[in-house]
Amino acid sequence: MIACVDVAYHDLDASAACVLFRHWIDAKGEREIVTKVGKVEEYQSGRFYRRELPCLLAVLAMVAEPLEAVIVDGYVWLGEGAPGLGALLYEALGSSVAVIGVAKSRFDGATAAVPVLRGGSSRPLFVTAAGMDLLVAARHIQAMQGAHRIPTLLKRADRLSRGLIEVVGLG
Repeated sequence: MIACVDVAYHDLDASAACVLFRHWIDAKGEREIVTKVGKVEEYQSGRFYRRELPCLLAVLAMVAEPLEAVIVDGYVWLGEGAPGLGALLYEALGSSVAVIGVAKSRFDGATAAVPVLRGGSSRPLFVTAAGMDLLVAARHIQAMQGAHRIPTLLKRADRLSRGLIEVVGLG
């Protein structure tokens, strides 16, 4: 199973969402999960992982199926091999599940990011990975469904976390 995850923050809590699917080219998820996480850390520049990582782990703890990969909104690796959110998630998952980072903007120090153009957009996504070859990860993101820059299922996880859409009965 592959998971797209995202988190939205409210006053003192957050909503974490997960869209599960089996194949990189799937147009629809097989299952969706949204959970509330109370008392999240305040935002701290350079320490975003302290806020986001517990939320991602909370929603992933609700996944019973074995995971092949988790796709996060952001970077796996920052400059000069420094761990980003995705690398810390990879470590927290016991280095047993690949984590792919899909960032919408360039991080100057992230030299290992592969730019991926999708959907006729001239603005690339920046893909990083742990536990999977980087070029393979970039090809997977390129192959995901959606006519726009952001893959459909990654966009769905974002919208679910923000409460803009509701979980649908799938399957």
